Amino acid sequence: MKNEPVVAIIGRPNVGKSTLFNRIAQKRKSIIHPQAGVTRDRVYETVNWAGRQFRLIDTGGYVPESHDTMESAIRKQVELAIAEADLILFLVDVTTQILPMDEHISGMLRTVEKPVILVANKCDNAKREYDRFEFYKLGFEDVFPISAQSGRRIGDLLDLILEKLPHDAPEEQEKPDHLRLAIVGMPNAGKSSIVNAIMGVEQLIVTEIPGTTRDSIDSEVKYYGEPITLIDTAGLRKKKNVKDHIEFYSNVRTDGAINRCNVAVLVVDATKGFDRQDASITRSILDRKKGLIIAVNKWDLIAKDSNTLRHYRDDIIFRFPDLAFYPIIFVSAMTKQRIGQILETAKKVHQAAMERISTNRLNKYFQQVIDRNPPPAIAGKYIQIKYVTQVKADPPVFLFFCNDPKNVKEGYRRFLENKLREKFGFTGVPVTLLFRQK
Repeated sequence: MKNEPVVAIIGRPNVGKSTLFNRIAQKRKSIIHPQAGVTRDRVYETVNWAGRQFRLIDTGGYVPESHDTMESAIRKQVELAIAEADLILFLVDVTTQILPMDEHISGMLRTVEKPVILVANKCDNAKREYDRFEFYKLGFEDVFPISAQSGRRIGDLLDLILEKLPHDAPEEQEKPDHLRLAIVGMPNAGKSSIVNAIMGVEQLIVTEIPGTTRDSIDSEVKYYGEPITLIDTAGLRKKKNVKDHIEFYSNVRTDGAINRCNVAVLVVDATKGFDRQDASITRSILDRKKGLIIAVNKWDLIAKDSNTLRHYRDDIIFRFPDLAFYPIIFVSAMTKQRIGQILETAKKVHQAAMERISTNRLNKYFQQVIDRNPPPAIAGKYIQIKYVTQVKADPPVFLFFCNDPKNVKEGYRRFLENKLREKFGFTGVPVTLLFRQK
């Protein structure tokens, strides 16, 4: 990754932090909602402006000295964002008076040896720009007026940000085919705990309240010197169980995270088992042709004997037979049991997805397979498969040329896929077999 400077937006709840984030990022990545506390984890986006770029962080509303579980977790995330940042945007609401929370945050920021821009939001006109002068009481050099909603003076704010950011030369750009690993699953299955176990730090909020993570969060790690992007996501629910707008947008973000990744880890709660909702998520991942790993979490809570793991694995495959070709890892985020296998396996799945098999090897192998087990005749007409080649990788696509492609039945297609995997692997990777007229 480029060594991009980091800008963090902080402030009390409902001053418009996510609106400003989305305005600068030019996309609706942070969830915007009048309910306080919607933005919880840090949300990141790379911003390009005037030929330079920086990493922008959105944070949850900072509520000092609260003993509420969620507000305490959000406060910790804000403090982590401040520690990461090269520049801080302290956002206030010009339509209100200075509140005690604003004063607490300003006092905290005056102890931070980093540049801070005090930004007065909701300055939609000249009168409101004048109202910002009250906020000079907070003790900062200037109060910069903007309207995140309308975009008023956002370009001027970006110019000021670039003035105050360091001008370090960027490092070499990472390869575009690096591993992007999405952690998905039902609410409270332990997704963020698994990410934290991998990262070794509390990069994401982890509480025992279902549905804590609402945005998709990217975290960068290096595995044996190679970059990996970890995408933690909101817990997926069935659409009929989406009870409010916030959860609806969270599902949209999760769906987008699956689209952005090249390998997904489906986290299954071992105490609940692999159910229909897990199967639905699995189907969603495979339909998008993404690599897949099943991580059965909370394995430390299961009473076991020497056959428990095998029986559990067999039950998952019985419920979803396609998973016979996908890695199933039994882990515990709490005890760190087998957590290291997740990245190791994901790397192998990603490498397998990019593998190309030579046309010569494919035809030499499949000639023997088809000679031994030819496709069944249809109405007395024999189907002849004459040639096979790989036309694409990541995900792999194989093209079979034959005299009657429409009559190659699903059972025989599955037989050929099984033989392909048996010989060439592709464990954890969806493969596509296409049939064309020759």
